[in-house]
Amino acid sequence: MQAEPEPTKAPELPHMPRLLPWSGAEGKSCYLITDDHGGPVSRLADATESIQLGMGRELLAHARELLPDTPRSELRFLAERLTEALRDVLRVAESRGQRLNRLN
Repeated sequence: MQAEPEPTKAPELPHMPRLLPWSGAEGKSCYLITDDHGGPVSRLADATESIQLGMGRELLAHARELLPDTPRSELRFLAERLTEALRDVLRVAESRGQRLNRLN
């Protein structure tokens, strides 16, 4: 009597990399590949995203107050900070969008 072959396990799908909310050397994007969704780097990334979004909100509120009477010399500084905040928020949005697409 022949033994029936054991069922083979389907290969696990590789986890998609998570775009992290900071950049690496030379401004290149950083990614996290892990099986542990609640690991320390994931938690750090979540906290960093939260801080970046909060700073963006505060900076936008500050800019709204300053813009009507801001001297030209301060406009450049304000524009640079707003640009940094927008870069961070766009990175967070891209990362979260990628993770949402994986749920579909």
